[in-house]
Amino acid sequence: MHTTDTSRPPAAGPDRFPGFGEDTPLDVPALARPETAQLIASRMRDGTMNAFFHALAATGNCAHPIRLVGSSSTVDTTTGQVISTFDSRELPFGTLHRPCGNRRASVCPSCSRVYARDTYALIHAGVSGGKTVPEQVRDNPLLFVTLTAPSFGHVHGHRNGRPCRPRRRDDRTRCPHGRPTWCNRVHDADDEINGSPLCFECHDTACAVMWQWHAPELWRRFTIALRRGIAHRLGVPDSRLSRHASIQYAKVAEYQTRGLVHFHALIRLDGPADGGIGSPAPASVDGADLAALVRKVVPSVTVLADPVDHEDTPRVLTFGAQVDARTVRGGSRTDDPSGPLTPDQVAGYLAKYSTKDSSSLHGHGQGRPHLLALKRECREMAQRAATFHDVDHDYQRMSQWVRCLGFRGHFGTKSRRYSITLGALRRARSRWQELAADSRRTGAPIDTRDLEARLLADDADETTQVIGSWTYIGTGWRDHTEEAMALAVAARTREYDLWKAQRRVTRSGVETRG
Repeated sequence: MHTTDTSRPPAAGPDRFPGFGEDTPLDVPALARPETAQLIASRMRDGTMNAFFHALAATGNCAHPIRLVGSSSTVDTTTGQVISTFDSRELPFGTLHRPCGNRRASVCPSCSRVYARDTYALIHAGVSGGKTVPEQVRDNPLLFVTLTAPSFGHVHGHRNGRPCRPRRRDDRTRCPHGRPTWCNRVHDADDEINGSPLCFECHDTACAVMWQWHAPELWRRFTIALRRGIAHRLGVPDSRLSRHASIQYAKVAEYQTRGLVHFHALIRLDGPADGGIGSPAPASVDGADLAALVRKVVPSVTVLADPVDHEDTPRVLTFGAQVDARTVRGGSRTDDPSGPLTPDQVAGYLAKYSTKDSSSLHGHGQGRPHLLALKRECREMAQRAATFHDVDHDYQRMSQWVRCLGFRGHFGTKSRRYSITLGALRRARSRWQELAADSRRTGAPIDTRDLEARLLADDADETTQVIGSWTYIGTGWRDHTEEAMALAVAARTREYDLWKAQRRVTRSGVETRG
């Protein structure tokens, strides 16, 4: 293992990834410390370093793997025959390391990338078909919708080279606390002040937390209102809409710099629910009609939030005034940000957003003041609710969602008939690994006929069952040095994947021009 050597540039060529070879070793700053170097040297001598890298490869470079001990047997459910057995004592360190599976890039870059790839596959299948989803879904109206949080007070922000909140020529207005209501500074995108209120005392932080807490309910009511709008447009009762059309969606939540979430969603209009995924949509409603309905119903969606205690007041919560509903059209240019969106674009957007969390907002400091204020408000509301209410109240659980700044919803959701599920994709990956292992053991080639359908088949089609006994013994690698190496290997793997993707794009462009 080496530290980064900047004196020699990596040898690279058009057909060779520059990250290969000793000229471009892994960048692991922790190895520069003498005590760490001695530890690594001793593990290389006793062979445990090789065992670590084998275990690391088995987890896909997970930063915080789950450690288990035990054994299992694979049984044929039709004959009762034991097909194979597995024991953790046969593995490096005598321990089974399993990926943590965390979706957050700030926690585990490797597992979050797997989650993002699965999310991309799920979303793209609902846009263009594939993964057992019929290709007819690409013929139905499809929107890319963004719903925002309302304003709870003026905040600083990055304005693409323009002043934050410029003051008018003769405007010298200040807030009731004597602070200016303008900001003539030009903030960079990574400025720590972005998202902070111009005046913390004027900013309604309590209402912001309350909105965040009820945001999932706002989304649910939006989908109900949209279905009612579709029924009205088609001239059918709400209760009979499923006989004529259905709304399918995939949604992710993304934190803004002010600490509140946006909802980004793909909304597809299908035909009758009993027609299956992607049944032909009603001819009388196209993408423009659907977008107009979204813009019309969003302002009407409200949630009445109960007061925290006797000193609080009820609040009527709504979405923000900014509603973006764009029609997705395939075959459009992808290099024009103001042009129509393409299926690949929107699937990539949502997959990228799905791995973010509130920790991405903190920057390089210990925590931005406005985010700390949101966390503090969550704790105080939970304490007030616990003091005022004799029985278990919903607001008392706010203390469990402080890290999420009060947002308690799932960061990625979809309607039942939008496309496949993440569980089906994970099951398919596990089945492929079993097929590959059997092929290596027996030497027989893998039958690729209807392979995708077999990998994505329901559990009811399984003919084997794994029976085991496992004990949890901990999480993570043996020390911070191994964790640092896992993160470095994951970063290099990401670089390699990006290099391959760029080569595919380059080759495709060359072939197209030729």
